[in-house]
Amino acid sequence: MPTQIESGRRKVLKAALGGLGLLTLSRKSRADVQPFQFGLTPVFLSNDLELLGHLQAYLSSRLGSPVELVTRRTYQEITSLLVSGQIQSAWICGYPYVQYKAALDLVATPVWHGKPLYQSYMIAATSRAVADWTGLKGDVHAFSDPDSNSGFLVTRTLLAKNKLLPEQFFSRSFFTYGHRNVVRAVASGLAQSGSVDGYVYEVMRETEPDLIKQTRIVRSSEWLGFPPVASPKSLAADPRVIALRQALVSMKGDPEGQKVLDLLRLDGFLATDPSLFDTIAAEVEIVRQFG
Repeated sequence: MPTQIESGRRKVLKAALGGLGLLTLSRKSRADVQPFQFGLTPVFLSNDLELLGHLQAYLSSRLGSPVELVTRRTYQEITSLLVSGQIQSAWICGYPYVQYKAALDLVATPVWHGKPLYQSYMIAATSRAVADWTGLKGDVHAFSDPDSNSGFLVTRTLLAKNKLLPEQFFSRSFFTYGHRNVVRAVASGLAQSGSVDGYVYEVMRETEPDLIKQTRIVRSSEWLGFPPVASPKSLAADPRVIALRQALVSMKGDPEGQKVLDLLRLDGFLATDPSLFDTIAAEVEIVRQFG
């Protein structure tokens, strides 16, 4: 027959175990509703609040859970969060995708003008009489980001093919950390020329025509794999990543999704093969070999 003290101890132990169970359940419940974190780099037209609102609403509804849009100033910051698994997916650039291909899976690639491709532009002020890119020698040149394909790597590769480093060709160069900022730098005279994402430039032709009119395209690159959406390979079987892929490739058939595409001036998204980015990988190798 248990004593009164033993009985009391059993009640306390039972209550403690019950509380532990509730605490564990509570923690699990909170984990279950953690938002899906979707990263956006400066390749994305991220200063449009209407666009961001529609994108967040669409992805949240299709994933069946809250979606948090994560932005940072540089490509490197978003890529680091993605590769380390601190965010679940991100719309990145082809250059960091190629760099971290072993750790990342393609989720989907945007389709623009009927293809999952885009170009890099070298631009200068409209008033300048420059026949081709060689006429930009000695310029103060604006790059977008050191991890940007269109805003840095393409021009870096072009120079490497001609046995030149940026510091040998340009009098000075700097990073603006945003493709729109490259255009603004050239239009304002802060830079004499710049390297910019052709997709962003063409969208700005519609949204900010007065700014674009102050610049002109000096060189267009070959067509390259459009900046893709990627996720860590460790999350390949995650139901929300699978749902994200489906949400993106079926965006065109959804009214809210169509609003997002209209604001982005995109046709839709496709599930693409990693080989789409082989041209960018070849650029990386050319630069690496040149040093």
